[in-house]
Amino acid sequence: MLPLSAIFLFAATEKLLSLSPVDILVIALYFAMVLGIGFYLKRFTKTGEDFFLAGRDMTAWIAGLSFVSANLGALELMGWAGSAYQYGILATHWYWIGAIPAMLFLGIVMMPFYYISRTHSVPGYLKLRFGEPSRALSAVTFGFMTVLMSGINMYSMALVMEIVLGWDIHFSIWVSSLTVAAYVFLGGLLSAIFNEVLQFFLIWLGALVISILGLVEAGGWTGMVHRIAERWPGQDYTHLWSDLGSFSSNPMGIHWTGIVLGLGFVISFGYWTTDFLVVQRVLSAKDLRSAKMAPIIGSVFKMAVPFIVILPGLLALAVLPERLVGESHAAAGVHTYNEVLPLMLARYCGPGLLGLGITALIAGFMSGMAGNVSAFATVWTYDIYRALIIKDADDRHYLSVGRWCTILGVLVSIGTAYLVMQFASIMDYVQALFSFFIAPLFGTVLLGMLWKRATPAGGFWGLLVGTVSSIAMWLWVYLDHSALRYVALSPRAKDMAENVYRALWSWIICVIVTVVVSILSKPKPQHELVNLVYGATDIPSEGKLAFYQRPIFWAVVVCAIFVVLNIMFW
Repeated sequence: MLPLSAIFLFAATEKLLSLSPVDILVIALYFAMVLGIGFYLKRFTKTGEDFFLAGRDMTAWIAGLSFVSANLGALELMGWAGSAYQYGILATHWYWIGAIPAMLFLGIVMMPFYYISRTHSVPGYLKLRFGEPSRALSAVTFGFMTVLMSGINMYSMALVMEIVLGWDIHFSIWVSSLTVAAYVFLGGLLSAIFNEVLQFFLIWLGALVISILGLVEAGGWTGMVHRIAERWPGQDYTHLWSDLGSFSSNPMGIHWTGIVLGLGFVISFGYWTTDFLVVQRVLSAKDLRSAKMAPIIGSVFKMAVPFIVILPGLLALAVLPERLVGESHAAAGVHTYNEVLPLMLARYCGPGLLGLGITALIAGFMSGMAGNVSAFATVWTYDIYRALIIKDADDRHYLSVGRWCTILGVLVSIGTAYLVMQFASIMDYVQALFSFFIAPLFGTVLLGMLWKRATPAGGFWGLLVGTVSSIAMWLWVYLDHSALRYVALSPRAKDMAENVYRALWSWIICVIVTVVVSILSKPKPQHELVNLVYGATDIPSEGKLAFYQRPIFWAVVVCAIFVVLNIMFW
């Protein structure tokens, strides 16, 4: 396989677009605005809680928008547009069944424990529930995953700027990373959250143009479906569920069990309920009701995101004259899946609109990068530095460490951005990381919250064995491709299907090990589980609220919309 750096050399022989003075002005104004927000909010960041959790003073709407926007980075804009071109509407599963149930579960079931325990992080919760070894293990693996993910955002943006505008890749990496470092250093999570809300609206304004103009050219949804069927016979790219009855009847080579259990349960619940990058935004809410409402509000916007991310990939199948290829088949003058969004941007956006579209891409990449950097600073400061190095310093000291750790996180992320160039596919890289670190962590946290009998030894060994088993399965398939029939249940499975099933097996292994070790070891006494486990926590009643003010009511409404959408695109 060709590394992405080689593909970039092929793809960037000619830039796709040139910016007009109006476009340059739009981009310059965006950079000035995000830096201005950072400088303004510095005055409100005086304590560790201000820096790491935005003072726990965010409304449900601000926390909810930030919750979604922190996830609206390179993975969403570049990766899933390319995956939609490769796999069709099946990529939408990562937004609907792969997000909505988990977000509602986080808000209704898990958020009370995170919020009532007053933890600063997910590893912090594991410290309270299972002890220091589990916290240290999860903090180290999360920190490692976070800087790798931040590198993806940096490299993806630099790749787009190189291909679309001919900008030097190193210039793009350093300018974006130093801008993020500046505003997170100044205002911490508060600055990151407000910039993420700004970036959310910029992304929608910029990306929606492609979807609207693309549908006009294709003749609406019906016209697009007709064009795709004519141009690419033999594969159904426009149905969500009807072709998942067998591994060979859909472009992804996956069965519905993988979508429902591997993606819809393990990967989805693991990411949205235990990845501190997104959970941190909800912990910034001003009260428990706001913390429960934030993921529910976020889920509404998450359901709409496919219209600006997946739809451009489907439209590309209908309107782009050339056939794009996978990274392993790239050659001189041939565009790859990862370039779908830039190609569609080039097709529809003129002066002014182009500047807005490029700003939307930059905003998305910087949003994801800032989310990773702020989460890394929190976990490093509270769960590694304070837990293992200097345990009894004052709050001012940890605030200073957090600020400088932001710079450290950015520099390490720059290094990983160059590392990403050696991987064949951005999406394969991302999903492999999730299956390594997120799926086992979900098993540990879920048992910790729902099962009083889970012991510190069970939590640690379940997490460790689950993580190691996932990495081992990846190496097994990498060294012996025939192992795919065992890991992904089919020798025809594509990389995405392999990631889904590997996550499912690692979660099962984590749960089994945790249960067995817990049965054989001594549990914590009941009084040490207060505010940490169901059955030992007094969750405040919402009985005094009107029914339409209760989070559970809105969770049911969102769930109904989710079911209707899946039936409509069945």
